Amino acid sequence: MSAALYNSTILRLATSIPHQQRLDAPQATAERRSPVCGSRVTVDVMLDDQGRVSELGQEVRACALGQASAALMGEHAIGRTLPELEAARDALAAFLAGTRDDPGEWPGLAIFAPARPHSARHPSIRLAFEAVAEAARNASNT
Repeated sequence: MSAALYNSTILRLATSIPHQQRLDAPQATAERRSPVCGSRVTVDVMLDDQGRVSELGQEVRACALGQASAALMGEHAIGRTLPELEAARDALAAFLAGTRDDPGEWPGLAIFAPARPHSARHPSIRLAFEAVAEAARNASNT
């Protein structure tokens, strides 16, 4: 792995994951797992009357890249709608895959640019965004 892949920003984020406690009674929960590395992220959400994330809880068992991604997701997910969460998930996936030049509107995701050539790392980076979008979709269907 390249030294730039695990830079000081990634490592700082990995140790500062917000909302790292599961919710007692979430509207919906989603768990995503990477079979490649065994990383796992579980996300609980509550939505308000406008369909925005009002509460978030997460349990993160992932490598530093997955932890950093969960930190960025958790830092900015409150107040977001399902379409915004899905757009962030899709933009991140396209950015990592090289089919998009930028990571989209979600703050901070450009830090994963050094991971683009390392496709085995992409699933772990995507986990938190996939889980929050799935949880919000499930909550909106209740």
